[in-house]
Amino acid sequence: MASGHGLTPAERVRRRPEFERAYNTGARVHGRFMTVFVVSNGTPVSRLGVAATRKLGSAVLRNRVKRVSRELFRRHKVTAGLDIVIVPRREMLDASFVTLESDYLAVLERRTSERRRPQSRHSASGRDARRPSRV
Repeated sequence: MASGHGLTPAERVRRRPEFERAYNTGARVHGRFMTVFVVSNGTPVSRLGVAATRKLGSAVLRNRVKRVSRELFRRHKVTAGLDIVIVPRREMLDASFVTLESDYLAVLERRTSERRRPQSRHSASGRDARRPSRV
């Protein structure tokens, strides 16, 4: 591997407890080709984890998805100290890199817009605030 490419060990989510922390406490955002879990890691470095299970296919296909995911992360680094765990879908295997790139960026943008939005859209009565009440 040429220098300047790839991810350093400090930029990788590696251990099972780190993945589980992202699953249990992180924000889950669904995209067309992947589900992304995002959680703060308390360090200045953002880290990536890829959970490519055998449901995707052979080891060759899983490794390809992991390489593409690392490249997406490398090209679009997040400045904040976040752990990003990508769970790829089977559709990711057939998509072009440009399509995957736009989906990844849309997922990250949706995650940041959800953080700015108020937590609940429901009023105190438990009804949806946008829907008129039936009397």
